[in-house]
Amino acid sequence: QVQLVESGGGLVQAGGSLRLSCAASGRTFSGYAVGWFRQAPGKEREFVVAINWSSGNTYYADSVKGRFTISRDNAKNTVYLQMNSLKPEDTAVYYCAARFGLLRVTQREYNYWGQGTQVTVSS
Repeated sequence: QVQLVESGGGLVQAGGSLRLSCAASGRTFSGYAVGWFRQAPGKEREFVVAINWSSGNTYYADSVKGRFTISRDNAKNTVYLQMNSLKPEDTAVYYCAARFGLLRVTQREYNYWGQGTQVTVSS
């Protein structure tokens, strides 16, 4: 069993930056893929980015490519999402999720989910 805890959300002005963290407990991320998804008010949850823990391979949604960066810290068993040049349309609850195996972009393929952290970008 993997428990995920996100942190780092908050309120930021457009153009600003935030870094989200996703820490795992219960086991290491080795062999897992970790993804970030987000859900804006009135919208469906959507894929943002994912990383294969072992290889470091990543995949980004077009909407965040060049602005967001996913990374991992083996020692801390934590995945980070660095978000730069934030826009009001990035406002959402951000969730991290994990699955054993390679990264996927569809949320139903992820077995473990965090509780979510709110990101609000003001214009």
